[in-house]
Amino acid sequence: MDVLSTFYLMSDESDMNVKLITEFIGTYFLCLTICVAGVFGLSGQNAPFAIAGTLMVMIYAGAHISGAHYNPAVTISIWIRGACEKSEVVPYALSQLAAGLIAALIAANLIVTGSISEDYPIEMFEPSGMETSIIVSEILFTFALVFVILNVATSESNEGNGYYGAAIALVVLAGALTVGSISLASFNPAVSLSLVVVGKMAAADLWLHLVPQLLGAGAASLVFKWNI
Repeated sequence: MDVLSTFYLMSDESDMNVKLITEFIGTYFLCLTICVAGVFGLSGQNAPFAIAGTLMVMIYAGAHISGAHYNPAVTISIWIRGACEKSEVVPYALSQLAAGLIAALIAANLIVTGSISEDYPIEMFEPSGMETSIIVSEILFTFALVFVILNVATSESNEGNGYYGAAIALVVLAGALTVGSISLASFNPAVSLSLVVVGKMAAADLWLHLVPQLLGAGAASLVFKWNI
């Protein structure tokens, strides 16, 4: 291998590391906000606005670096759409899931501790009897989220627009306000993992989020490809 080839290989590895760090940071702050403001309820009824605000600013901060997926389902859908390299899918997903895990641990053990956790106890999510409603809610709003992302952030006809971050965040806000009391409005496997780690949802119920999220994201990708 010549010197020039070695340089480009090192450059590619460096670029990937920067992308993964960006995905970690964006997903971390999204999940941290969800855990502190939403799960523990420190923001009360304003939690959906805090979550959407965090997502929006992190999208604007990281889109030019990594694409600002912050969601394994989004990464998979963008790969299906053809706007993401296959080699990036697993590293992106692992970075996002790690961010969700660490955000939940920090939220529960370093931020909401002592008297704060006593004042804001976690109420366990009980899906019994609501399985169908949860699955439908997660499918529909994950579909909506991914469909909007693909159209405002990956479509050539919308290239260079300045509203993509706000549009994506508003889908999450609308979903949280609409079905948050039904499914917890995750729409994101990394967020769902953080909900399990922080103690809001049982691990045995995780499939109620993961399966419909992947189905919704996949369906949105297929519809987008059919339309272009």
